[in-house]
Amino acid sequence: MVGANTIRNPALVAKMATTLDQISGGRAILGLGAAWFEEEHLDFGIEFGSGFPERLRWLGEALPIIRGMLRGEEPSATGPRYAARHVRNDPAPVQARLPILVGGGGEKVTLKLVAQYADANNVGDGFENVKRKEAILREHCERIGRDEREIERTTGVGVVVIRDSRAEAQRVFDRLFENNRVSAKWQDQPIGTPEDVAEHLAPYLEIGYRHLVAGFPSPYDEESMTRLASEVKPILERA
Repeated sequence: MVGANTIRNPALVAKMATTLDQISGGRAILGLGAAWFEEEHLDFGIEFGSGFPERLRWLGEALPIIRGMLRGEEPSATGPRYAARHVRNDPAPVQARLPILVGGGGEKVTLKLVAQYADANNVGDGFENVKRKEAILREHCERIGRDEREIERTTGVGVVVIRDSRAEAQRVFDRLFENNRVSAKWQDQPIGTPEDVAEHLAPYLEIGYRHLVAGFPSPYDEESMTRLASEVKPILERA
């Protein structure tokens, strides 16, 4: 969903995002998180840190550097993790404000970083969890004087499977998990008819989450992708 901050130097990340923005004609979004996948770090020989608190401190150091570079400033940093000295970012991104999306819902640190530095956030794990994180993010914004309306809310809504019948949608969903060798099927997923899926997603819109990220694991279900856009989206837009 987002890149792991641990993997690259933040100044380099800002340059990479700028290059992507230039290539795409101003459509880049830079997503970052503190990192969670220890095995990947071990395999590639990348430092993973002593634990999540340390990785969050690293993310907290990285974000001001990246934000400053993307907005045409010349930020400096003295560590302890990252150092930069009046680092410039020429040419600039196409977008005057290339969005930084911070992924994660940690209530004490991650959502505070969202309030301080992000243009968007991403949380998940079901509607009730998203609703709780939304309230906490608003508290952080109020505490530091940030207008919470400046932050775009996004959420992962899980694996979407759409068919004409609930039974057929369930069979397709079961096959997806067999293919991916996951021991336990995810619960409370948006599967069923177009009307079922729209009903599942509607509560997110009611609390201001209009950027919904759907999951389509291998083998890729083109029918569900198409019907989400062509049938579910119009239902939600009429609501």
